[in-house]
Amino acid sequence: MGRKLFSWLWPALAGLVIAAILLLLFPQLGGHAPTPAPAPEPDARPVAEEASRPASRPSPEVEQAPPLSRDRGPVSYAEAVERAAPAVVNIYSSRIVERDEHPLMSDPFFRQFYGDDLPSRQRMLSSLGSGVIVSRDGYVLTNHHVIGGADQIQVALRDGRETLAEVIGTDPESDLAVLRIELDDLPVIALSDSSRVAVGDVALAIGNPFGVGQTVTMGIISATGRSHLGLNAYEDFIQTDAAINPGNSGGALIDPEGALVGINTAIFSRSGGSQGIGFAIPANLARNILEELVTQGRVIRGWLGIEAQEMTPELALSFGLQTPRGVVIAGVMADGPADRAGLRPGDVLLEVDGRPILDARVAMSDIAAIAPGSELPLTVIRNGQPLELVLEVGERPTPGPRQR
Repeated sequence: MGRKLFSWLWPALAGLVIAAILLLLFPQLGGHAPTPAPAPEPDARPVAEEASRPASRPSPEVEQAPPLSRDRGPVSYAEAVERAAPAVVNIYSSRIVERDEHPLMSDPFFRQFYGDDLPSRQRMLSSLGSGVIVSRDGYVLTNHHVIGGADQIQVALRDGRETLAEVIGTDPESDLAVLRIELDDLPVIALSDSSRVAVGDVALAIGNPFGVGQTVTMGIISATGRSHLGLNAYEDFIQTDAAINPGNSGGALIDPEGALVGINTAIFSRSGGSQGIGFAIPANLARNILEELVTQGRVIRGWLGIEAQEMTPELALSFGLQTPRGVVIAGVMADGPADRAGLRPGDVLLEVDGRPILDARVAMSDIAAIAPGSELPLTVIRNGQPLELVLEVGERPTPGPRQR
């Protein structure tokens, strides 16, 4: 009896196991169709106006710091601070804004009590930040958000001298700005090669937090190459746990020998104060922005004219990709480089110049480094089929002013 029962159950059990294996390998047999990708909407943003002509200025002369010695740590960092701190300045920016008139001022009955002495509709807004003198020509690096929209910018040195500053140029997409001051015997800071910065290096932050005066804090380099923070269009931050607070923006992050490692820019905070997570723009990037703003009057970046969407596992499945790779083109600028090359919304951009796209932000930074006018081979997938295109890189339009 037992043998007969076993001979009857064995084929049924084997069939169930085979069915389970088939469903795991081929889920579409179970009737579950892949989720279709959402229909991308074309980008309706207008193309920015043509950038201004290059400024006729020579390249700024900056000092190159020697490589950092990691043989042994000092007992004190006083010498490093003494080298760097005189070049870190306080920046006071102010702008005039229109104040809403009180509703009662429109009533003639109340206006008669003021006569010609009506309350002013204008008021002055002031902000505080820091900056770093990087050239004996008087060029000062700071953050765009420190001086953005300012009507007047005043720079105060550690030796007590003060002067008004001229804005040479700003780059909102990296949050950097270049000022120029006219003073004699300016102290300058040497710039390090920030590509040699290592996690664990000692770092000192110099700035003017909360307006209390020049202050030095110490920590280490916590991470490098930080991005995806949503702070700037182009992000490649050095992270540090040296205390950075409001007013430190635009100040110096230096190494134990007093060389500039980065420009302090932002903090991660739930309370408004330092939480041990601060971000600085690397000195190498700051040097490149300085060079272009001084010599060209703007930062020249390569541009494709597309709006990209991160690839997700669900989207990859809908496009027939085995693994999530590349980016989905969600929008194409009218008459932009991508439009002229024949790219369409819904295409999947897989490779740029033969290099696979693994991260959309990294790809955007790589494209920005390509000179406008260069020819760029692209590999895309359209309707499930690979397609090779050649695109002429354009110049990224200058972004409009940010709302404050």
